[in-house]
Amino acid sequence: MNTHYTYFLILACSLAGPLALSFDRKVAFYTKWKYVLPAMVLPALFYIIWDAWFTSIHVWSFNPGYISGIHILNLPVEEVLFFFIVPYNCTFIYECIRCYFPKLQSTILSEKILFTIGLFLFIISIFFNQHKYSFYTAIFCAAFIFLFFIFRKNILSFNSSVFLISYAIILIPFLLVNGFLTAIPVVLYNDAENLSLRIYSIPVEDIFYGMLLVLMNIVLFEKWREPRVKI
Repeated sequence: MNTHYTYFLILACSLAGPLALSFDRKVAFYTKWKYVLPAMVLPALFYIIWDAWFTSIHVWSFNPGYISGIHILNLPVEEVLFFFIVPYNCTFIYECIRCYFPKLQSTILSEKILFTIGLFLFIISIFFNQHKYSFYTAIFCAAFIFLFFIFRKNILSFNSSVFLISYAIILIPFLLVNGFLTAIPVVLYNDAENLSLRIYSIPVEDIFYGMLLVLMNIVLFEKWREPRVKI
């Protein structure tokens, strides 16, 4: 087998299930692509710029033996696809929970938990600002959570309870995919730029790196599909 397609095959396998199940009648996720796809654009651009910068300053790197060799900026094309495939899968899981458990609504508790996560990450960013991956992941995620609450009244359809439950579920496949990427390894991390705390082979920062990516996509997905008020 040609190992240069390893990263691509991992992404393709992760997409196969959610894409096939997008045509399930109850969820009918394919009918929501008109909201999902536009919601991906800004988060993907943000992450591509962030990822390219971190690659250039050696916060992480990519093993040339497991990528196709096609690059966009200084990133493997597979890494760029990651920022579209993973959000698609995660938004699909979020929407499945909304459709199968319609009684689940945002609560004061779920809002407090999300806000507390932002506060926790802000504190982490202060104490571990010497590690670039730790600092920027914490501060970016905290900043987006705080911005979300500032503009909460403009994104009423976002369901914080469903988000927290879905992200807890998402962590299983997310960590599985990242486990393959870091164990093979396809992605190599500079441990001087993180806390050196790992879940198997995965830097603990990946949990919140992924949370920000998913949260950005779902917030924008919900905003895009909110009914437009005609003046």
